[in-house]
Amino acid sequence: MGWLAERAAERANPAALWPEARSAIVLAVSYAPQTDPLETLPWRDRATISVYARNRDYHDVMKPRLKALARFAAARAPGAGFKVFVDTAPVAEKPLAQAAGLGWQGKHTNLLSRGLGNWFFLGVVLTTLDLPPDAPEREHCGSCTRCLDACPTGAFPRPFVLDARRCVSYLTIEHRGPIPEPLRPLIGNRIYGCDDCLAVCPWNKFAAAAREAALQPREELRAPPLAELAALDDSAFRARFRGSPIKRIGRGRFVRNVLVAIGNSGDPALLPAARALCEDADATVADAARWAVARLTAGAEGGPPARA
Repeated sequence: MGWLAERAAERANPAALWPEARSAIVLAVSYAPQTDPLETLPWRDRATISVYARNRDYHDVMKPRLKALARFAAARAPGAGFKVFVDTAPVAEKPLAQAAGLGWQGKHTNLLSRGLGNWFFLGVVLTTLDLPPDAPEREHCGSCTRCLDACPTGAFPRPFVLDARRCVSYLTIEHRGPIPEPLRPLIGNRIYGCDDCLAVCPWNKFAAAAREAALQPREELRAPPLAELAALDDSAFRARFRGSPIKRIGRGRFVRNVLVAIGNSGDPALLPAARALCEDADATVADAARWAVARLTAGAEGGPPARA
């Protein structure tokens, strides 16, 4: 994730991104689930997909709304400038949101809100208007460490610090190439993102389920069969995830993740799905397939799962 360091100066100061900006308007949209997002983790022949990715891409949902707000404000403040951002530019959304009073960065480094829990997306509107600031929010985590204790890969070296190199969300979404072998068994059946640290937060008891129709989970993405996902070629992958944030990572990374989950399943019935990809044209997919076959074969023969 070198892009974070490359534009750190702009991320630290919105004026470096847009010198004319005087104020930031920060907005939140809830995607809180109606059911337990961790209930599918024990379903070893099925996949677990992060709640936020079970329907439409949130960029496509939020950006039109932010633009509508900017147009509304511009009509009432002639001459003022507005720029909207949804996680696609070097804008530090979480610190800005805390400064704006929306919430605070919890020990899992995600933003928390006393009214929304931690299930929400953030959008930012920068403007040349000099608006009066809201009071910033303070931290309310107290002595709780549930999010840190829940992490399957131990990605939190200490509270408020995340080691992305061990984070399942990073490994299954941003990381290119093979996933480090020592971490693969810890990923379980999480094939796109990870909600563990979010799901256990006590502040979620105050979060109402999301009302936005485009963010309601598609039933076919709640716990899709691993064998079915492993069989997707490039065109089938694109068709299945059209309009979804999952499409961004491409078929190679996605099937790599599916094969890691297959290797962790302990289910010999999934061996044919893994064997079919051992010579895949994508070297990363082929590597994951061979690893999955070794794991399942060792398990079927009564030995320990193969590890690095």
